Amino acid sequence: MPSEHILTLTVNGDRRRLLAPASRTLLDLLREDLGLTGSKHGCDVGDCGACTVLVDGVPRLACITLAADADGCAVTTIEGLATADGLHPVQQAFHDHLAAQCGYCTPGFVVALAALFAEHPDASDDRLRETLGANICRCTGYTKILDAARAARGAMKP
Repeated sequence: MPSEHILTLTVNGDRRRLLAPASRTLLDLLREDLGLTGSKHGCDVGDCGACTVLVDGVPRLACITLAADADGCAVTTIEGLATADGLHPVQQAFHDHLAAQCGYCTPGFVVALAALFAEHPDASDDRLRETLGANICRCTGYTKILDAARAARGAMKP
């Protein structure tokens, strides 16, 4: 097995070609090689969700995903959700509802919810709770996070 891989991936709409060690995680590639520090190191074992990114539109835990597994894929980080027109509706809802306290977990929550609403714009409250349950916040009681998720759901309905 080669010790390094040449990877070609599209990150937040920009096509990138990078040389990465075979053991490099997607999180380390994003943070250290590309300077995209929005996705956070939390637990480094896939339990907390702070590192959640989208790989071809599907939420993935970047801390336990090898960078090589994203070769040829489109990767969207928290930085890639906003557009020139403004914040993504989930980002805006988190801002409007003061859903972040320390903010460390926020990128994972926002990315996971953005993926949910892309597939299920009318997601039920149970589905919201299930999606939010994959992420850990140590600062809040999740009330404002759930309020923000409900507001984003309303803003994203067709």
